[in-house]
Amino acid sequence: MGRISARELAEGTPAGRDRYVDLLRVVSLGVVVCGHWLMAAVTDDGVGNLLAVVPELQVLTWALQVMPVFFFVGGFAHALAHRSRPDYADFLRARLRRLLRPTMVFVGVWGAAALVLQLAGADTGLTGVALRLVAQPLWFIGIYLAMVAFTPPLLRLHGRWGWGAFAGLAAAAVAVDVLRFAAGVPFVEFLNFAFVWLAVHQLGFLRADGMIRRPAVLAGAGLAGAAALVALGPYPLSMVGMPGEEVSNMAPPTLALLCHGLWLIGAVELLRGPGVRFAARARVWRAVVAANGIAMTAFLWHLTAMLGVYGALLGLGARLPEPATGAWWAQLPVRFLAAVLLTALLVAVFRRFEAPSAVPRTGGSGPLAAVGATLALLGVLGLSTTGFGGLLEGHAATLVAVEVTAPAAVAMALAGWFLVDRPGRSRP
Repeated sequence: MGRISARELAEGTPAGRDRYVDLLRVVSLGVVVCGHWLMAAVTDDGVGNLLAVVPELQVLTWALQVMPVFFFVGGFAHALAHRSRPDYADFLRARLRRLLRPTMVFVGVWGAAALVLQLAGADTGLTGVALRLVAQPLWFIGIYLAMVAFTPPLLRLHGRWGWGAFAGLAAAAVAVDVLRFAAGVPFVEFLNFAFVWLAVHQLGFLRADGMIRRPAVLAGAGLAGAAALVALGPYPLSMVGMPGEEVSNMAPPTLALLCHGLWLIGAVELLRGPGVRFAARARVWRAVVAANGIAMTAFLWHLTAMLGVYGALLGLGARLPEPATGAWWAQLPVRFLAAVLLTALLVAVFRRFEAPSAVPRTGGSGPLAAVGATLALLGVLGLSTTGFGGLLEGHAATLVAVEVTAPAAVAMALAGWFLVDRPGRSRP
């Protein structure tokens, strides 16, 4: 059976599908990719961050740090998916298989490349930086895995308490920051990787049930809360991580980032009317369908493409201008276009691994699927911390309070994928 085209999928879209949510998914990932390309301040000496070079630009992260929107959309989609597939193992495998297949291919390709480069003694300079940087976006995959795994119990809490379930997660995030900044409790801040992002995810459940009725209040409260926390508290201005900063709003997440998420989600809900009309256009919807079919592959490989462009420039003997200078800004459109073209090439090579299985398997052990998801989560998060460098030496880094090595992270990710992707029992 041949691949179904984006046009055919678009034309076969059910009338009741919320196309605006699909549009938000594509736009949010596109903004993240462009943001990463823009922030990369690559010079002959290494890779820096444009926001550190020009601190005044950090205010732009209040509009461009849109990862909360993606997790919000994930909550919406997971609520609908679980209600249509209530068996835990069935739901977990159906949601994770499409996510983990392209991720494990990415891990396998970069893992093999890292070994070859290390054996050849070519894992230094920009190449060594690349081996570290290309793995960093994997933190997003790990958090998303956790969201899928926690959807069934949190959806039950949502069904019983509604906004109260969100309030409980938000209150837990507040308590964590109080213990962190006022009481100095060590390691407690890492709990907000769960509480902050799951609270944002919980808003997607509320959206699925039509319970976000006053988006202006949500946006206003979030913006005011984030502004007050940054102005009066220990929170930095930037809503993305900055090199060398003592406190980050992202890693681990803070209450300021949760407020930022509220403001963004309220804002996109306020734009829902024009967004729905825009997504209803035939050409726009075909583009959204096509983009959703390759979104995860493009996200996984976009930093590879960016670093490939800079590597090619350096290999050709070009001298890179200093970041934020006139020459740097003048070259930006050309670098962006080159990164887009190289990303498109990588997507063409690897997109088939993102395609959903023609005949999804069903059934199986719920606990075994949960173990697989946990191993995959820990492995992917571990790799985002260690990078692909030093695989032969067992390069280690600290994940929360536990030291994890790059080989162990790869092994856990692959083992988790095997358990999630293994066949289940067929149903009559």
